[in-house]
Formats: sequence, structure tokens, C-alpha cells
Amino acid sequence: MKNSIELFVGLFMIAGFLAFGYLALQLGEVSFFSSSKNYTITAQFDNIAGVKKGASVQVAGVVVGQAAKIWLDDDGYANVLLEIDKKLQVSVDSMASVKSQGLIGDKFIMISLGGEDEFFKEGDILVDTESAVDIESLISKFAFGSVK
Repeated sequence: MKNSIELFVGLFMIAGFLAFGYLALQLGEVSFFSSSKNYTITAQFDNIAGVKKGASVQVAGVVVGQAAKIWLDDDGYANVLLEIDKKLQVSVDSMASVKSQGLIGDKFIMISLGGEDEFFKEGDILVDTESAVDIESLISKFAFGSVK
């Protein structure tokens, strides 16, 4: 009787630890479980001022992915690796823009979907992009009179 209670408690504890571990991995968005839900494309920008790794990727205001990696290539372009939900097909004539949440909010990538029947595949490069608007330089140009 005593051994069966100890066995039951032990199995209950193991099940609890396994459930806790699974939830921690799911909530932490560990790529081991979530990589099959996403595909990646690279967007090339002239300027991505303010965009950080982990920034959201949105279509029509709905979050569909995130910026997984940001780097500068040999030609001087800023590249952003976009992880996008596989449920969303991005057509090859789509455009990516750097936008801001409010006036001084976080930057994110907005994808404006095109109408083509051909879609980006894993690892493709999106070059139709609109770079970030640098509010500080616009204000300084206006303040010092160099705006024409």
C-alpha cells in the first residue's frame, strides 16, 4: 500500500515537471517546436533605423511574424530575416516597409501584400522595400532651415 502511494506521487511529480517544461518551451517560443510553423524570407532595406531583433512583422495591423536576425551585407544594405507564419502566403510583388507604433514607438515591419499568383518561398529575398523615416533628421532640417 505504501509503495503504491509513493509510486503514484512519483508519477504525478514527473508528469507535472514534463508539463511545466513543455509550457516553458512553448511560451518561450523556442524554435525547436515553432520552426515548422514559420518560413523565412529576407528583406533588404537602405535604412532600418530603430528596428530590433524580435520586432513584429505585420500585415494590415495583424502580427504574422517577427524579425529573427538583422545584419549588414557586403553591399551596404541592411537585411532583416523575417520569420512569417506558414499560413500567410506573401506574393512576390509585395512590399515591406519600416513603420513606427505611434510617434516615438517601437519600429516594426509592415508587409503590403501584392496581387501576384507567385509567392515567396523559404529563403527568398524581398527587395521592394521602403526604409525607415528618420524623424530626428527631419526635425533638425526643419529647425535649421534646410528643408526645401
